[in-house]
Amino acid sequence: MKKIVFVMLTFITALGAMNSSCTSASASTAIDSLAMRVTEGTSVGRIIFKEMPVDGEDYFEIDKTGNRVEISGNNYISMAVGLNWYLKYVAGVHITWNNPSQKLPDELPLPESPIRKSTNLKDRYYLNYCTYSYSMPFWNEARWEREIDWMALHGVTMPLAMTGMETVWRNVLLRMGYSDDEIGRFISGPAYMAWWQMNNLEGWGGPLPESWYDRQADLQKKIVGRMRSLGIEPVFPGYAGMVPRNIGEKLGYDIADPGKWCGFPRPAFLSPEDEHFDAMADIYYEELGRLYGQSRYYSMDPFHEGGSTEGVDLTKAGQSIMNAMKRANPDAEWVIQSWQANPRRAMIDTLAKGDIAVLDLYSEKMPKWNRNDGYGKHDWLYCMLLNFGGNIGMHGRMSQLINGFYDAKEQSAMLSGIGATPEGIENNPVMYELLFELPWREERFTPEEWIDGYLKARYGSAPSDDVRAAWGALIATVYNAPIDYPGEGTVESLLCARPGWDVSSASTWGYSQLFYDADSTARAAQLMRDAAADYAGNKNFEYDLADISRQANADKANVLLRQMSAAHKRNAIDSVKVMADEFLNLLLEQDSMLKAHRDMNVDTWLDAARNAGTTPAEKQLYVRNAAQLVTVWGDDTAANYGGLHDYSHREWSGLLSELYYKRWKAFFDWQLNGAPEPDYYKMELDWIDSKVNSVTD
Repeated sequence: MKKIVFVMLTFITALGAMNSSCTSASASTAIDSLAMRVTEGTSVGRIIFKEMPVDGEDYFEIDKTGNRVEISGNNYISMAVGLNWYLKYVAGVHITWNNPSQKLPDELPLPESPIRKSTNLKDRYYLNYCTYSYSMPFWNEARWEREIDWMALHGVTMPLAMTGMETVWRNVLLRMGYSDDEIGRFISGPAYMAWWQMNNLEGWGGPLPESWYDRQADLQKKIVGRMRSLGIEPVFPGYAGMVPRNIGEKLGYDIADPGKWCGFPRPAFLSPEDEHFDAMADIYYEELGRLYGQSRYYSMDPFHEGGSTEGVDLTKAGQSIMNAMKRANPDAEWVIQSWQANPRRAMIDTLAKGDIAVLDLYSEKMPKWNRNDGYGKHDWLYCMLLNFGGNIGMHGRMSQLINGFYDAKEQSAMLSGIGATPEGIENNPVMYELLFELPWREERFTPEEWIDGYLKARYGSAPSDDVRAAWGALIATVYNAPIDYPGEGTVESLLCARPGWDVSSASTWGYSQLFYDADSTARAAQLMRDAAADYAGNKNFEYDLADISRQANADKANVLLRQMSAAHKRNAIDSVKVMADEFLNLLLEQDSMLKAHRDMNVDTWLDAARNAGTTPAEKQLYVRNAAQLVTVWGDDTAANYGGLHDYSHREWSGLLSELYYKRWKAFFDWQLNGAPEPDYYKMELDWIDSKVNSVTD
């Protein structure tokens, strides 16, 4: 009997050890698999990971053991940052949007001595509601896998995760007695989810087919699962009172009208004092949890961009929103954007310390953390916005970003982390590398001190004199935008603008006057061309060469248009005609140069939309969404009176030749050759229709 008990105990012990071993192996699989993907399988048996938890900080250490690299850290994300640091600063491998994986050298580079980095800023946020529309609306699982790998490598711990929220809302409204037709008039189309989620509009771009809801719910489950396997905690949109505008007449709810946004009627706001608010919120969180689980973080931005607060008790509203979130998860935190009038202090001042994380959304240009008493007792994150509308252009404020961050560390005890909050991504990779390294660099530094390491990582070897000089010119110009430069984001390319003699921007809120000499970007482009033979086949170099050349051409066009306008005012018509031909040729040259680069072609954007559909009708709906967003944006009111036309202009091959060239040629023919005055809005609609009608299967 004792022998039997002993054998059973031995078996149970062995089984427990096996299960423990399997758990450990499973736990390490996520980081090993990440390394395999980004190195195309060449990390196997060569890079090993060791999880070694410590209290109080995140850290990684890179060392060698024999002929292998050993990366240790307190969790998977820290080890992923360590992997990225090794790839960049030891192996000369830069994983980036245009080049998401690279093989390691045959002879594995080893660190000369241990490299250890740490940070006590554990909150690292990523994404903006707008990113989901300007960059991500038609991504599939494979594209999301690459992005989540990128997040882990850059240390992101809390990204916004709003894919599939339309399915949550559909389930909520079905439970409340709404029909599919009514739901279709409330939920937006795929490319407009950001503004529907931010309570700016309802229904535009829809209605959605049922297959979309199922597709996105399935995709979100995979996104959230992959995030959590790496230790990334998603930030889900929470409930802040949004309801359909017709809910008052349909169900008798007490609602407030927040007004309009750029011509679009906003969804209604359900008063937190209404007896139905708690029930509505509870249904929302119940459906959200049923589909995707709980989260530690929920994002809510009531009254975004000018929503009316008339008749709303802001203190009670904040408390009701918080209480609803806490009923869903008592440990949850409210993530709120600091943008324009938000967060209203009355909404957050009475809420408990530790329950709110404020995103200082545009810290590199318009920091709000250092005004008055900042955000009081609440934690906040230093964020880089950088991009508006997904517009294309080299842009940044390197010195301001760096110095602002270290100033915040020294001056604010409530700084809890950093964030990237762009409206569009897959541009200006240098700025994201810089931002996400800041928490791991203890000492203040300059762009000039940092850039050589970046270039060595990006191109795989120490930069040549020409490359160093080219980037020196860029650091001094496009990446040194003045803090008071008008407009939003990059210097806008007037090649993309609706034509006119005195055009100051391509979009309503942008600006196109250069704050530097156009010769500087032309020189940078020439220096890169001079160095090109030494970097043949280098994907990152080829991308940068195209981008810098594009910027130089755009700058040249901006200067040329102003010279042309001045000549037109002098009535020097012969000179104007010569310059008009040069301007049009420059447009076509730009289009031709970018055509070879998939990242810089409108067909890549439209193909993703088309491929998201399963029937011709679905494909046409999604292509219309994608084509509208980057041209007219909305209907006639929103485009021409609400200011949204060309807000999301893209200096892409295809758009340049098929729309922007035709607009400018029609303008010059009208002004210089007596042709009829063009209707640009109709030209834009015709281009959209041509793309929709090209969908045949």
